[in-house]
Amino acid sequence: MSSRTRMSRAYNAARRVTFNDDSKFIIFSDCHRGDNSFADDFANNRNIYFHALQDYYKNGFTYCEVGDGDELWENLFFKDIFEAHQNVYALMKLFYAENRLLRVVGNHDMVYLNQNFVEKNLFTYFDKITNKEAPLFPGIKFTEGLILEHETTGQEIFMMHGHQADWMNYVGWKFNRFMVRALWRQLQIFGIGDPTSPAKNYKELIKVERRTKRWIVENKNIFTITGHTHRPRFPEPGEIAFFNDGSCVHPRSITGLEIEKGEISLIKWHISTTEDGILKVGRVLLEGPQKLIDYKTE
Repeated sequence: MSSRTRMSRAYNAARRVTFNDDSKFIIFSDCHRGDNSFADDFANNRNIYFHALQDYYKNGFTYCEVGDGDELWENLFFKDIFEAHQNVYALMKLFYAENRLLRVVGNHDMVYLNQNFVEKNLFTYFDKITNKEAPLFPGIKFTEGLILEHETTGQEIFMMHGHQADWMNYVGWKFNRFMVRALWRQLQIFGIGDPTSPAKNYKELIKVERRTKRWIVENKNIFTITGHTHRPRFPEPGEIAFFNDGSCVHPRSITGLEIEKGEISLIKWHISTTEDGILKVGRVLLEGPQKLIDYKTE
């Protein structure tokens, strides 16, 4: 199966959600939430991420997580991840209870396409206070794609993780998972990363981006948002409509895409220092806002 076919399949089977200019979305990917060990890349930014997500919850945003939210290559059990970051999942639970959580699978959490695994691990959790099972994300389902469809203009915003353009991380994901668990996780101690990851291999990154752009052009320049490569992208109107939200595991910062008032923006949350030496989490606008309709080709 070619990358074109994989991306088209993700589009055709995508969950569809209608929206309008009053809708608000925050799009993050590649959180790689782990077990808070030396190999947990998310741990360094978890306070930034929690503060940002809390802000979006209070301001009525819907959270779209475009793959690799949970690090299920390095970690055998979701419960280890849950226990390491319970405050994050408690917040995500609030989003979900209000129908404001939309999750897409990536290569590192591809196992979520197995609904039996999802039911066993994500529907409930063991509450140590009550000593009973409690609801977490009851009934949640994962897809490879998500399409936001504007109620008035009909414009589509297509989201997929992006590993569909990466043969080894799509078809060969189980082999890569084995290698990460058996080898690369231990080598992280010495600063050696997985060479199969496009986020750490520039040649692979370029290949993935080239294949994705080709598919977008062949499909009438459909507005497309991915993650996977960890490299933010924000094109100008008239260019190939290929966006990337970046990741939540940048050194000391996280990046994402906001959709609000019919516009899209690339943002960064990071820790800054005030003149009084106080550390605080702040939001920085990197690109935009740009009207969504400016990217409509039909």
